[in-house]
Amino acid sequence: SDVCAQHTKKEEAPVSHFTTTMPTMKEIEQWIFRKMQEEFARAMKQVLEALDQQILEQRDRERYRVKDERETSVNTVFGNVRFKRRLYCDRRSGKHVYLLDQLLQFEGRGKVSPHLEETAIAFASQGPSYRDSAKRLEQLLGYNVLSHQAIREKLMERAQQPMPAVKRRAARVLFVEVDGLYTKLQRSKKRGMENAIAVVHEGWEKNGKRVQLKNKQHYL
Repeated sequence: SDVCAQHTKKEEAPVSHFTTTMPTMKEIEQWIFRKMQEEFARAMKQVLEALDQQILEQRDRERYRVKDERETSVNTVFGNVRFKRRLYCDRRSGKHVYLLDQLLQFEGRGKVSPHLEETAIAFASQGPSYRDSAKRLEQLLGYNVLSHQAIREKLMERAQQPMPAVKRRAARVLFVEVDGLYTKLQRSKKRGMENAIAVVHEGWEKNGKRVQLKNKQHYL
């Protein structure tokens, strides 16, 4: 009987997180999703700090001198991830650098992970507005990720980035999808403006169980 009582207590623990005595399927799904986000965020913190430690041990000691260890944060699809990384003094250039950022090809001050940024841009390219994209992103991830203005700025930055030089090659099929995204303007006599957004890709390909666009590029 004691074993049964202990087992019952363990099963009742998650129920205390819900608003009703018997949780609905929606509440269970939301609760488990949030818990998974928390666990993945912790795992990402551990991975990033382990990589930073590896850089510390394997760096060129004659060139890079440790100056400080600083905490930063980045918004991801798992939520906000806080982690520590080391700042180095590059004796050759005289500049201060985060070697972890260089390794990851990520600007640590950006505050938004590349994957989350691409997700936000994909939402924006589907319309109907940046504000709607921000709301859908918040509804999906469970927290206020980016404002509608921030999504617009990210999309503009991506569109203005110079295309990397690549060797030209012939594509069997090239898909070009163009749409207009109407956005309301604040503090302006005009009601709004329409931005043309183009998505160019070479079709669809399987990535595990998911299907994604092949060699996708956004143009504004």
